[in-house]
Amino acid sequence: MSRYYLWAVCAVILTTRCGANYCRDVNLCCPGRDSSCVVQKTHQNAIIEDLTDKPCYCDHACMKLGDCCPDFRETCGVLDCVVSSWGDWSECDTACGSGSMVRSRTVLQAAAHGGRHCPSLIQRRACQAHHGCTEDSDVPLREETAMILPGVLSMSRHSNDTVDIRKNLRLRNPDDPESNSHREYCLQFEVLKVSKACHTDSDYKALREGNTICVMCEAAALKRDLKWRCSGHGVSGHSTRFYALVAPHCHGKWIRGKDNLDKRSDCCTKPDFIFV
Repeated sequence: MSRYYLWAVCAVILTTRCGANYCRDVNLCCPGRDSSCVVQKTHQNAIIEDLTDKPCYCDHACMKLGDCCPDFRETCGVLDCVVSSWGDWSECDTACGSGSMVRSRTVLQAAAHGGRHCPSLIQRRACQAHHGCTEDSDVPLREETAMILPGVLSMSRHSNDTVDIRKNLRLRNPDDPESNSHREYCLQFEVLKVSKACHTDSDYKALREGNTICVMCEAAALKRDLKWRCSGHGVSGHSTRFYALVAPHCHGKWIRGKDNLDKRSDCCTKPDFIFV
């Protein structure tokens, strides 16, 4: 039932409000939603020709419905909540690995008489800290996300170096005497969780929960600052994350398995994926 229908019904009783324009004219201020809390600008039987002749309301609901009388907020003492600016972010709550930071603000003026409620006073965001990690800590490795490409790109790379997609990503180590094939290695992972987007891409069909896959770390993806390993190669016994570089929204979790695989094994000669 619309408010204007109720207005028409109430108008028969509240004829003394006709011709008024403001809440103060009829001394009205009503809590909540009250369709009888109305100021009628014309007689109930008059034909409304101008939008300004429509009735206006003096109940709290009028602020949401957009049909308040012009003086409603002032006359009825409506106050919106006012908050301060955000304070500074706190320090990360961990010294090594993933953590969170918080910041807060305070209420300068509380809401009153149906005014806008206060927004959230606390915000949190993720952070990474490594200053407290010991030299042999594996926490930073567990926080890395592996970027992977289909293994077929490994074979094409050896046959034609110009098709290596990573060449455009500036992740290679050109002419570095320490970057050579003897450092290459491969790893096995058990897929623990995978997004649905991976199922729609044929290049990533091997990414199924429970599957064991092989990922090759080639010379082109080795990183000097990571002590000549591939980024995101995980830690045995801990789940880590992976992300499919050319398949939007394809990502998931896996756990690293057996290390020191024979480079002549099928896993290494025909890997399912390669690290970027």
